[in-house]
Amino acid sequence: MTTHPEVAALLARSNRLGSDPRTTNYAGGNTSAKGTALDPATGEDVELLWVKGSGGDLGTLTERGLAVLRLDRVRGLERVYAGVETEDDMVAAFDYCLHGRGGAAPSIDTAMHALVDAAHVDHLHPDAGIAIATAADGESLTREIFGEQVVWVPWRRPGFQLGLDIAAVQREHPGAIGCILGGHGITAWGATSEDAERHSLHIIRTAEEFIAQRTAEVAEHPFGPVRPGFEPLPEAERRERAAALAPVIRGLASRDRAQVGHFTDDDVVLDFLSREKLGPLAALGTSCPDHFLRTKVAPLVVDLPATAELDAVVGRLTELHEAYRAEYAAYYERHATPDSPPMRGADPAIVLVPGVGMFSFGANKQTARVAGEFYVNAINVMRGAEAISTYAPIAESEKFRIEYWALEEAKLARMPKPKTLATRVALVTGGGSGIGRAIAERLAAEGACVVVADVNLEAAQEVAAGLGGPDVAVAVHADVTDEAAVGALLAEAALAFGGVDLVVNNAGLSLSRSLLETTTADWDLQHSVMARGSFLVAREAARAMVAQQMGGDIVYISSKNSVFAGPNNVAYGAAKADQAHQVRLLAAELGPHGIRVNGINPDGVVRGSGIFASGWGAQRAAVYGVPESELGAYYAKRTLLGREVLPEHVAAAVVALTGPDLSQTTGLHVPVDSGVAAAFLR
Repeated sequence: MTTHPEVAALLARSNRLGSDPRTTNYAGGNTSAKGTALDPATGEDVELLWVKGSGGDLGTLTERGLAVLRLDRVRGLERVYAGVETEDDMVAAFDYCLHGRGGAAPSIDTAMHALVDAAHVDHLHPDAGIAIATAADGESLTREIFGEQVVWVPWRRPGFQLGLDIAAVQREHPGAIGCILGGHGITAWGATSEDAERHSLHIIRTAEEFIAQRTAEVAEHPFGPVRPGFEPLPEAERRERAAALAPVIRGLASRDRAQVGHFTDDDVVLDFLSREKLGPLAALGTSCPDHFLRTKVAPLVVDLPATAELDAVVGRLTELHEAYRAEYAAYYERHATPDSPPMRGADPAIVLVPGVGMFSFGANKQTARVAGEFYVNAINVMRGAEAISTYAPIAESEKFRIEYWALEEAKLARMPKPKTLATRVALVTGGGSGIGRAIAERLAAEGACVVVADVNLEAAQEVAAGLGGPDVAVAVHADVTDEAAVGALLAEAALAFGGVDLVVNNAGLSLSRSLLETTTADWDLQHSVMARGSFLVAREAARAMVAQQMGGDIVYISSKNSVFAGPNNVAYGAAKADQAHQVRLLAAELGPHGIRVNGINPDGVVRGSGIFASGWGAQRAAVYGVPESELGAYYAKRTLLGREVLPEHVAAAVVALTGPDLSQTTGLHVPVDSGVAAAFLR
């Protein structure tokens, strides 16, 4: 089907606007086009409205992300509109205005786009535009900056009435190209897609230039002077402190429901955290609905200097968190009505630590990252508003009306059910190949964020990229025999995702030699990687898990050889037996912290195995007197089930052990060997 020319122009414009962070933020704003198309039911032309649907992103918008509506029907809703008390009913009425099959769900801003008498309309949330919209004297500033070209529209909650208000502004100001929406953003329009885009950019760039000029004219920084002791720490020290704090903060932010974390130490953030106005401005909260729906009405702000002792910061965080929860509950109680949705959770989405940076949280990595990006937008808005006036966001009661709007609740209810391991952060050693790769892939498929650790960084990077990139997985070079490297590995996990919940000790290697041929170097190498390496990773992971207070899982990929005495295998078998007993010891020790420790005993995993490909396969084939190409089949024939074991079978066992169905199980060893009677556990 050929794309309508107006739609093609709309999509191109939307992608350009959405790709520029100065213009709008992720999933923020909406654009539209009007045009005539053939109605297949009547064979006649009909006027249509194409508008970005609910929840879509301008930068990546495609035709499938557009809601398509009959323009006459949407405009006809004005005849049945009974006032702001019926806003929710009007959104439901959009469903009766849809044209054709498929398409996105219409957003709350659909009326704005339909009622404004222009072929193309943009509604955007640029930092500079919101700075004017949240300035205490925003209306007079709008006249000063734009004259009659751009008109001030007082704050009104998005909906049908706001669409009527903007349509009236356009009729009453025929020379206007757009408006500033108090407390919210901008809207611009044009007869063509090019006109609308040019008008949007003119409003944004003019606002940016005005703010820059005013900022330059004033000697004092908009956020006030730097507070002594609150300056950014040096980068290495800053990131070390962030890695130490991240699991603690993630645990606090996950009191009501588990969250994934994101860390930001951009200059914009660090500068804001160092200034005298940090406290009062942060307490005012964000203003644009797109901002506070993701960041909550206000962040948690640590009120200690950057040089404070780590233990003091941790203690203060605990105190501030309790105070934050109490205040959020009070905020809910101040504004809730009998028909308000239940309180969704009282934990912060944004935590600001002077000298260190910003920690943001969400149900997945993308949501956490975007929440941080929105708070950076909010910082830019506050700085701009303070440069030209005084920052004055919308009233707290209005924020509550949007945060706990029935329409917002319905949008949340439409979200897909979380996957089994959603919100969990997994770390897989030896994740660059073989069993480790299969485990990483399966954990990601089940919704986990994954740290792929491997001594071969390129292999780990390939796996992480295949899993979906940094919002799903990151690759880290890790030599598990090196204590400092293991500490750095857990620090990278904390900086990437906020901490760790699920660790798979999979890194390993093997040399098949008889007792008399085994050198001390052979023995030390295998014990260093598997016994020592597993101990180091488990110890550092346990520290993070205890700090999080969210429980966790540690899984050892041991071996059938941990309980089976085979020939020419003394170093490998002894190292695997060490791992197997670590499972029992750690299960007993870590249980009081809610940390489960279990093991998996695979056997005969030949296809796709990094160990077998590195020479172990040829050595074992020689021991058993079979061609290496038939080793997998040989192992399968000696099992009770007669089936070959593959890496994905081991991965499935990891998911079974760490998912909800075995939540009461710890200290267990699960054979994944197709049945080797000699290796039965007794």
